[in-house]
Amino acid sequence: MREFVFALEYDPGTNPVADVLEANPDTTVRSLSCHVTADSLWRVDHATGSADGIAALEAAYREPAYCADCLVRDDCGADCETQVLDRSSDELVVYTYWDRTDVCTSVPHLALEYLGEGLLFETYREGRRYRWRIVLGSDAPVGDFFDALGDEVGECAGMEMLRLTDLDPDREQFQSDDELPPEQRDALRAAVDRGYYETPRRIDLSDLAEELEIPRSTLSYRLRRAEAHLATAFADGESLEAITASR
Repeated sequence: MREFVFALEYDPGTNPVADVLEANPDTTVRSLSCHVTADSLWRVDHATGSADGIAALEAAYREPAYCADCLVRDDCGADCETQVLDRSSDELVVYTYWDRTDVCTSVPHLALEYLGEGLLFETYREGRRYRWRIVLGSDAPVGDFFDALGDEVGECAGMEMLRLTDLDPDREQFQSDDELPPEQRDALRAAVDRGYYETPRRIDLSDLAEELEIPRSTLSYRLRRAEAHLATAFADGESLEAITASR
């Protein structure tokens, strides 16, 4: 088995969820499940963020023309269903389902076509960046899939291949460069480099945010998310050396 990690970067106006996440940098979306057949797609997503971001995201999911992950920019005619499973001021859990039409396509449908059945999907969205992780068979033609994806994405999004590696149970499983989104990783490194975590601190949060040219609330949120991720990995028995190796 191998894991293939890549990212899409949506242009403004091409994806309503990406537009909302760009406008609300403290709001992110992580998939809880994603399933595909030749004729349909369904998934459950968990979003966290500010009250304004969650409200705007819910509205984006409910747009009549929006079908989760459909790469067709025009109205594809698919029968889409959206159901909010859980909602609070700072969290949203959404179920989406759609039946495929002759013109519909998506990342999971292309993966099914080129990489075969038995795939596992994991996604993370922050801003306009949409990161995919697919666990697939060792002999699956990843290059053919990625070329086909580029043809379908066209000019609405940029594409970046991040990693293709074998799944090795003896290999250190914590992969900081992939598991931490780039925005959180960059914020954490800047905080370490500028002495935010030293005692006494060499820089406070407001000054660091000003240097990075991002809102203080955004920086605080990214650092909290990164710290929680690293702490969870360490508590689960991961090595501190693996956590700090990417610095």
